[in-house]
Amino acid sequence: MQLPTPMAPLKLGTRGSPLALAQATETRARLAAAFDLPFEAFEIVVIKTTGDRIIDRPLKEIGGKGLFTREIEDALLSGGIDLAVHSMKDMPVLQPGGLLLDTYLPREDVRDGFVSPHHARLADLPEGALVGTSSLRRRAQVLVAHPHLEVVEFRGNVQTRLQKLENGVAACTFLAMAGLKRLGREDVARSALDPSDMLPAIAQGAIGIERRDDDSRAAEMLSAIHDEATGQRLAAERAFLAALDGSCETPIAGLAELEGGTLHLRGEVLRPDGSQSIKDARSVPIADGADLGREMAHDMLAEAGPGFFDWRQ
Repeated sequence: MQLPTPMAPLKLGTRGSPLALAQATETRARLAAAFDLPFEAFEIVVIKTTGDRIIDRPLKEIGGKGLFTREIEDALLSGGIDLAVHSMKDMPVLQPGGLLLDTYLPREDVRDGFVSPHHARLADLPEGALVGTSSLRRRAQVLVAHPHLEVVEFRGNVQTRLQKLENGVAACTFLAMAGLKRLGREDVARSALDPSDMLPAIAQGAIGIERRDDDSRAAEMLSAIHDEATGQRLAAERAFLAALDGSCETPIAGLAELEGGTLHLRGEVLRPDGSQSIKDARSVPIADGADLGREMAHDMLAEAGPGFFDWRQ
């Protein structure tokens, strides 16, 4: 197998946020360790995406999940980079022709973290308090459980959102525990919410590495760092998402967990205004996880009926 050398480093494309850089650094470290190579054998290339450039408008107004991946995938297709490192919860369920996403690092903490300067729990917020989030999933989940609260748009990286809280833009927000742990900022969260209270986004906590489908060198290298258990869990979750036609404009949550040879899948779909939530949970042998994801999605769509995901401002 031809491996990268300091004269021809393997280029890892990523967004430029501190979290994205931490994920690319973890990927580089795992590849270097797997092949006993110096870090210089891998170059991290920062690519600014549409979602990074447009920060003053809600995500639902400017497009779907591809907002944070399109430019990176274009660079991968053109040969500007060799691998693309992604937060899997940002990834569309379909990849552009010529690209393949089949490598996942071991999954981090899947939970959402509750972050607030003055309140210990979401339940402590007074009536009318402002909850900041750009996630339609979190927005709908908050309004289902706490209809007395108000939700305001709240975009930006971890540092930006923490500053907004200090400035009083909102009383609290939510940040993925996986991101906080990767940044060494786990202490930022007042608490981590159990998935039974706030089911996470599909693939939350997982890092995916995308490659060109004809790049045999990349395929061989990535096979050495792929985590099979994460792949099995995401196969079920992303099949569930795909069957629901999920995007940043639809409040969908899901989590697959493994126990022995069994896969347990929980799913949730919500009306965007928080007026209704539909949940389901089922178990199957691990090999049938993707089929279960699709089956659960179809049954929940049938229960939801037409217009369930219509946005009401």
